[in-house]
Amino acid sequence: MSSQQGLDAASAWLEDNFDRIVAEHGVPGATVAVLTDGRITAAAAGVTSLATGVPVDTDTVFQIGSITKIWTTTLVMQLVDDGLLDLDRPLLDYLPELRIADAEAATALTTRHLLTHTAGFEGDIFTDTGRGEDAIEKYVATLTDLPQLFAPGETFSYNNTAFVVLGRLVEVLRGAPYDEVLLERLAGPLGLATVSPSPYEAIRHRAATGHVPGEDGELAAATTWALARSNAPAGSMLAMTATDLLGFARMHLDGGTAADGTRVLAAESVAAMQARQVDLPRLAGMGDAWGLGWELFDTPQGTVVAHDGGTIGQAAFLRVVPEAGVAIALLTNGGDVFGLFSDVVAALLTDLTGVVLADRPAPPAEPSTVEVDRFLGRYADTIYDIEVSQDGDGRLWLDRTPKDIHAEIGEKPIRFELVHFDGDSFITAEPFHGIHVVFAFIGNAPGPSGEARAKYVHYGRVVSRAD
Repeated sequence: MSSQQGLDAASAWLEDNFDRIVAEHGVPGATVAVLTDGRITAAAAGVTSLATGVPVDTDTVFQIGSITKIWTTTLVMQLVDDGLLDLDRPLLDYLPELRIADAEAATALTTRHLLTHTAGFEGDIFTDTGRGEDAIEKYVATLTDLPQLFAPGETFSYNNTAFVVLGRLVEVLRGAPYDEVLLERLAGPLGLATVSPSPYEAIRHRAATGHVPGEDGELAAATTWALARSNAPAGSMLAMTATDLLGFARMHLDGGTAADGTRVLAAESVAAMQARQVDLPRLAGMGDAWGLGWELFDTPQGTVVAHDGGTIGQAAFLRVVPEAGVAIALLTNGGDVFGLFSDVVAALLTDLTGVVLADRPAPPAEPSTVEVDRFLGRYADTIYDIEVSQDGDGRLWLDRTPKDIHAEIGEKPIRFELVHFDGDSFITAEPFHGIHVVFAFIGNAPGPSGEARAKYVHYGRVVSRAD
């Protein structure tokens, strides 16, 4: 099948099935775009908001959440291309204003650490510093007490804070606000007309609203459209159509050039972003490794380059198979988004490339029994207190108690029963928000009698042992 035939088949399949599948998964509205060999087809279904009933069309903008991190990484790599930045020089050489709690760690930090989620400091700081152009600058100034969870480069821990710092690095080296740089150096050269860095731009288009479950469990339109501007480089605000998102992905497939031949990113930087930088333990819904910004999934048919994103009631998915020249973007505004992803994105990716994405992890039918003493105990960061215990029947439990801002916004404590999954990884016996969460116990810390105990519990974020 030629690429044109593949695209035609995908377009016909979406026309026949997308509306039905979106409805079956209880997703209020969604849009999907498919790119193969430089050509794009798109489809849309549902409504932008259950409160208004306005239909979603292929020109509707959705928030892309943390997929923004790939845009921020691209802006950083443009700095490398222009000779303004060396990824492996101390970050303080370029951003002397940065002050965090661990001064020694600060001197060791590099831009590469930030791009690969190996910086080691607390990664989920969402301080709102206002709506002005100085929001990111003000945010970085609040990090003076930012805890260091592990030494830079020691391991992977997903880090939103690091990408806000990267956004500030872009501002300092370009001498302009992050939003302005993104539009001038990416959206403009790529001809992406719907790219909206904030609600003020998004309102010019048909915009989707996120949906969250109400007290009765039924989906309702979220009362807030966007998160804080201070977290924009990490993914709090950026919105666009699925077609424009693939216009950005196409540049990465085409070695850094726009559709009209304009050089946007050096081919060497495109390749560096997709090169394996750090391996991950077995986790739920995350890649096998990370490049510079990009998430990497290993499959028997080759590597899939990816990123997902989530904001208030919206979820976005991007999958790219560079060797096949194929990319798929799915943007949604609530409901069973993971089921929709499996039935649309995963299915289309297999049809077009032969790549089979692994299913999300599930508990084994008959979990093995393993010694768990080294995993027991208390772990803590600024977001959660975690207690891992074993009851008299030998069952393993993880109690997670939110604190600070998470407790203030009403998040409740939760108890997970864990069963053995693989190696030092355990999985929740019951699903949580539609998925089974995997907790990996990594590293070694001495116990009171010198015995080896797990140093961290890892669920995508690292939480340090605190006992």
